[in-house]
Amino acid sequence: MLTLEKRPQPSKAWVYAAPILAVVITMIVGGGVFALLGKPPLEAIRTIFYDPIFGDFASYSRPQLLIKAGPLILIAIGLSFGFRAGIWNIGAEGQYIMGALAAAGTGLAFYPMEARWLIFPLMILAGFAGGMVWAAIPAFLRIRFKTNEILVSLMLVYVAEAIQASMALNLMRNPDGHGFPGSRNLSQYPSSANLELVANSGVHWGVMAALTAVIFAYFILARHRFGFDVRLAGQSPRAAGFAGVDAGRLIFVCLLISGALAGAAGMFEVSGPAGRVSIDFNVGYGFTAIIVAFLGRLHPVGILIAGLLMALTYIGGELAQLSLGLPGAAIQLFQGMLLFFLLAVDVMTSYRIRFGKTE
Repeated sequence: MLTLEKRPQPSKAWVYAAPILAVVITMIVGGGVFALLGKPPLEAIRTIFYDPIFGDFASYSRPQLLIKAGPLILIAIGLSFGFRAGIWNIGAEGQYIMGALAAAGTGLAFYPMEARWLIFPLMILAGFAGGMVWAAIPAFLRIRFKTNEILVSLMLVYVAEAIQASMALNLMRNPDGHGFPGSRNLSQYPSSANLELVANSGVHWGVMAALTAVIFAYFILARHRFGFDVRLAGQSPRAAGFAGVDAGRLIFVCLLISGALAGAAGMFEVSGPAGRVSIDFNVGYGFTAIIVAFLGRLHPVGILIAGLLMALTYIGGELAQLSLGLPGAAIQLFQGMLLFFLLAVDVMTSYRIRFGKTE
C-alpha cells in the first residue's frame, strides 16, 4: 500500500527539485495533449521552448522574451512579499489594470505636451498610486472587518475590468479615432514611458524596473528587518506576535507593495507594448504572475528565472499557433498545467512516499 509520511523537516532537495520536475512533467503531459489535437508533440515542445531562443526568428523573439517577462516578474515580486507572510493577494490583475488606467490618464491629460522629463515620472507615480489604491481596499477590509482578502481582491478584478471598458468607450476614447473604442496610442506619444533601452528592440524601461525590483526584493528579504518580519509571519504567526510584529501593519504594507508593483507593470505595458487603453487591454499577467511566484519558490532570483520561463511559453506559444496551428486555449492549458503539477509535486517537500502495509 502506498502512503504519505510527513517528514520531520521539509526537504531542501525537493524544494529545488519540485519546480524542475513540474516543468518536465508538464512537457510530457503537454506533449500528450498536443498529440491528441493531432499535432506533432516533439515539434510543438521544440517550438515553444527552443525556437524562441535558437530558432530562425530568435533575433526578434529574444527581445520579446524580456518584454513579456518584465511585467510577470514585476508583479510576481510584489505578490511574493504577501505570499511569504501568508497574505493572499489574488487580485493583482485588477491592480495592474488600475495602475495602467491611472498612468494613461496622466499621460493623456498632458497631451500633446512633449515635456518628457515631467510626464514620464508623473506616469510612473500614477501607476504606483493606481495599483496601491486598489490593493488598499482588501487590505483595509481585512484589517478592519476580518474579511477574506482572497475573495475581495479577486472580485475587485472584475470591477477594474468594468472600469477599463468604460474608460475605453467613454472618458479615454480617442477623439480622433472615428468612434472606435480605445485611447490614443501612447507608445507614439512623444512624452510616453516607452523609452527603449536598446534601439529598435522594443525593450523598454519596464524591463529595467523588473530587474531592479528583483535586486531590492532580494536585499529586503535577506537583510532588512521587514524581510525578517515577513518570513516569521509566514512560518509562525503566533511567534511573530510574540516578536512584536504588528499583523495589521504587515498586511497593509505587503498588499501595498504588491499593488504598487502590479500598477507599475500596468503603466509600462499600456505606454509601451500595448500602447493604449482598450476594452481587452489586460491579457492575464496578474494571474499568470501567481504561477511565476510559486514556480520561483517566492525567491527573487527564482522569480526572475520563472518569469523568463513563463515568457518563453508566451512567445513559443505564439510561434506554435502560427507554425503548427495550435489553438490559443491549448497554450493556456499548458501554462495552467505547470502550476497544477508544481502544487502536486510540491507535496514531496513535506511528505515522503512509503510502500508497504500500514499497521
